[in-house]
Amino acid sequence: MEHLPPAASQRTVRAPAVTGSRRRRWQPSWPVDRATTLGPLARGRSDPTIRVRRDEVRLATRMPDGPVRLHLRKTGDEVLAEAWGPGAAQALHGVPGMLGQADDPAGFAADAHPVMAAAFRRYGAGWRVPRTERVLEALVPAILEQRVTGLESRRAWAWLVRRYGQPAPGPANPELLVAPDGPEWARIPSWAWHRAGVDPGRAGTVMAAAARARALESLSQRPPGDACAALRALPGVGGWTAAEVAVRAWGDADAVSFGDYHLAREIGHALTGRRDGDDALLAALLTPWAGHRARAVRMIELHVGHAPRRGPRATITDHRGR
Repeated sequence: MEHLPPAASQRTVRAPAVTGSRRRRWQPSWPVDRATTLGPLARGRSDPTIRVRRDEVRLATRMPDGPVRLHLRKTGDEVLAEAWGPGAAQALHGVPGMLGQADDPAGFAADAHPVMAAAFRRYGAGWRVPRTERVLEALVPAILEQRVTGLESRRAWAWLVRRYGQPAPGPANPELLVAPDGPEWARIPSWAWHRAGVDPGRAGTVMAAAARARALESLSQRPPGDACAALRALPGVGGWTAAEVAVRAWGDADAVSFGDYHLAREIGHALTGRRDGDDALLAALLTPWAGHRARAVRMIELHVGHAPRRGPRATITDHRGR
């Protein structure tokens, strides 16, 4: 019989020893909005890896040197970053990129549509496309979101991280967990995926990605277009999943999640009043913002929110009882 490690909830898991924090003060050249910039990193309000508030963002991640807890808050015109854990120095070094320093909104046609003009006035000054360079941390939850409702995927992500993640270094409260690394994802047994409500197809895709974790992380050194093409070579990863990774891990300002269950209808409703949008309409509507289509989508999401959802709702399939 295969010997499997017990779940985190059934064993004693010690957080890495707290040996003090490292700090960095950084003054961006724009009025950075941490909450709207990093908000897409959170997979629902119950995501145990991140807490996004207006005054502070707290997150747990895994750098090449090891796990880290990172706190970001604003003091005047500066961002104060504080980090704990083996990966603290690398995390602090990456703070400007995470908050969008490499993103350039120049050339964005904010006045191409009245709704976009209003959205950009509200959010354009402080929002930038984030670049975390943490590929697996963006890829795994995106895979879990394939073909299911947001409620299902968020529930599965939180359940798996709470059971197989590890406590973040640093202060014990509020509790944050570091998501599993590649080998840890690969060791999760089939019954646990079942309990989390993840079907064998998505579980297999996660495990295939976990087996290539090191190679996947190296994709951050490539241009986003090349990285997306390489990522799509992984069985089970298509254009939608690659775009979800690109807009988080690689700061791709043009990535669009075509094939999304709601996105085309939401953008179509915001810009035209129609409720029957499809990918063809979405592509046409985003034409004025070529090169900045992810920015256009995010501006509308922040400004308008969700369109009325009068169409058929996706059915939640509970795989745990099968």
